[in-house]
Amino acid sequence: MIVYGRNVAKEILKSQKKIEKVILQENFDDENILSLIENRKLPMEKRSKKEISKFDKFSHQGIIMYIEDFNYCDLEDMLGNESSLIVILDHLEDPHNLGAIIRTCEAAGVDGIIIPKDRSVEVNATVMKTSAGATENVKIAQVTNLNQTIKKLKEEGYWIVGTDLDNSIDYREIDYSGKIGLVIGSEGFGMTKSVKEACDFIAKIPMFGKINSLNASVAAAIMIYEAIRSKK
Repeated sequence: MIVYGRNVAKEILKSQKKIEKVILQENFDDENILSLIENRKLPMEKRSKKEISKFDKFSHQGIIMYIEDFNYCDLEDMLGNESSLIVILDHLEDPHNLGAIIRTCEAAGVDGIIIPKDRSVEVNATVMKTSAGATENVKIAQVTNLNQTIKKLKEEGYWIVGTDLDNSIDYREIDYSGKIGLVIGSEGFGMTKSVKEACDFIAKIPMFGKINSLNASVAAAIMIYEAIRSKK
């Protein structure tokens, strides 16, 4: 996998992730990153601005790294304490949304994120860049069947809270104490029918303007921080 950008590079260099090669643009001057590269004794190449121009479609900030593929965790690794919060993403497709949600989850101290294997964005270079390196500090599980996973969470004592405008209640009226699995639907279609039916509560974020929906990552951030606030 190719990753790029200074924030991502710093987090990966601090981790135990295998790094195959580092490419730096000439005159790269981030002393912190250079020190991390030197400490790990990594193979490094310097390229001219012209040579590195083939990566211009990325906001590489002068550093590109070849690393091992992202290592997803097992579901059991994120099942937490009695105030656990897990975010379940129901077939998100936009890597920028996934990256932004991962960044929010890391900042809020969420216990983990669940994504499906099929018809869903995976953790890739764009996700890592958008997350500002937060992918290295958040547990992410990739599962075959969301419905079976939700069933497993319920068996472990989790309440499942979905997000939808129809047949729902104000998100601030829900009791988020205890173990919570928070479902965020896809950008275009929201939650799938079967996942919605599996939810214990359906929450809505009131809309006061002419637009009747929020970007998935914005909606996720509002819901996550309301759940965290309620748990304090």
